[in-house]
Amino acid sequence: MSELSDFKQKCDKIIRLFTEDLLSIKTGRAKPSLLEHIKVQVYGDSWMEIRELASVSATDAHSLVVSPWDKSILKDLEKGLASSEAGVNPIIDGEVIRINIPVLTEERRREFVKLVHQKGESHKAMIRSERINTKKNIETTKNTNGVSEDDVHKDLEELQKSTDEAMSKIDEISKEKENELMTV
Repeated sequence: MSELSDFKQKCDKIIRLFTEDLLSIKTGRAKPSLLEHIKVQVYGDSWMEIRELASVSATDAHSLVVSPWDKSILKDLEKGLASSEAGVNPIIDGEVIRINIPVLTEERRREFVKLVHQKGESHKAMIRSERINTKKNIETTKNTNGVSEDDVHKDLEELQKSTDEAMSKIDEISKEKENELMTV
């Protein structure tokens, strides 16, 4: 039974990773999560995430405001944001940084939908890999004292049920992100 609970925990972790991975895909709407995990170099050689250095808020559907707690790192934040993979154009406005999120084109939205599906498939592959390992471990218990074939069969059925649930959760999250991307 421990094998199954380990498998479920691993699936939950993979689903969490998938959800976090999708946060980096821009939907054309301003969301603080687009910037919070970006690392910038501040205070000399320290690399820190934006969320550790400033508050990020969405003022409307296409604008973000980054308010650093320490105003002396304003230039460092601007430089880090400008060179990040987020592809944003930060503008210093007094003691805050303003970022406008451009509206996505139809073509770009479709590219992002493909990317969501690719990420979904790679996370599903991780789940299948964990399933294979867990299945082998369950099948090796077949010859152990006190474990009947019925127990092994029941555990394998439960493993498949858990796998199906995890796969459908990945599909559900993908579908939500796809809807979010395609909504103008």
